[in-house]
Amino acid sequence: MKRFRGVGIGAGYFSNYQYEAWNRMPDVEIVALCNRKVEKGKALMEEYGIPRHYTDYREMIEREKPDFVDVITPPDTHLEMCAFAAEHGVNVLCQKPLAPTIEECREIVRACKDSGVRFMVNENWRWQPWYREIKRLLDAGELGQLFSMNFTMRMGDGWGEDAYLSRQPYFRKMPRLLIYETGVHFIDTFRFLAGEVESVYARTRKLNPVIAGEDCAHIIFNFKAGAVGIWDANRYNEVECENPRYTFGTLLVECSKGSVEMDTDANMMIKPLGESPRYHKYPHEDRNFCGDSCYFAQRHFIDCLISGQEFETSGDEYLKTWEVQEACYRSAGLNQMVKLME
Repeated sequence: MKRFRGVGIGAGYFSNYQYEAWNRMPDVEIVALCNRKVEKGKALMEEYGIPRHYTDYREMIEREKPDFVDVITPPDTHLEMCAFAAEHGVNVLCQKPLAPTIEECREIVRACKDSGVRFMVNENWRWQPWYREIKRLLDAGELGQLFSMNFTMRMGDGWGEDAYLSRQPYFRKMPRLLIYETGVHFIDTFRFLAGEVESVYARTRKLNPVIAGEDCAHIIFNFKAGAVGIWDANRYNEVECENPRYTFGTLLVECSKGSVEMDTDANMMIKPLGESPRYHKYPHEDRNFCGDSCYFAQRHFIDCLISGQEFETSGDEYLKTWEVQEACYRSAGLNQMVKLME
């Protein structure tokens, strides 16, 4: 069995989930970590048995010569990091948002293609077990034709003077917040379930005056295959549940043979037409992040390196998601429906 040597760049809030997931893969070894703050990096190294620390990612890549790099840093750093890794023949797994602009996103994708390295955006949302199960049910024809999806999200972590400070303080200064940082997950997941988007209509608001960007959005997605998706979300108001960050909200999927509802604990009920609703059992557990979705996404990355198959969330696929994201912002600015370019 080939053992993949990886390195990580970043030691922020979310990196803990990714290093923990790598640590459970017998064919992966994270041999080094790069972070400007030595103390912060060393805490992760000790926890996950990572042997070496660097403060310069360039030096780390040149010395370690890894099979892949896991980029877990803010979006404005991704272009130079991904391009450097590509130049040195290192495969790249990069956190989302990929970059602040579509031009930079395209440049990252192009740099990796030109260098012949494999590139995947770490869009782990679609790997949450409930979405994989709904996709399985749809593909198997058990639900019939998909009519609509409605996701309601209330995170309750963005109200008050100290909004986001305890977990991700940079959220407060982002000029684009909810759709750019969180909504992009749902755009990708809706595309995974319903196919390509034809048009969108979006309304956005800022509910908390202490932040820079929008923290509330209502978006209607019209899909080419005929389905409609609704994302009703804000990070200001609260929901009464034990862990709002398990599923991030509730989901209703309606189809020609009936409907599926999922609650905040990922319990799923199927209501066939003309029949009583029934509890639908499927495997999921509250491990790592959102049903262990980081592990499943990262496992997919390694499996595709082994098999040569295309990543589900390749650079090209992410660019499609980005175009939908931008259409949402244009729609909100114009207060009208916006069609996606063919």
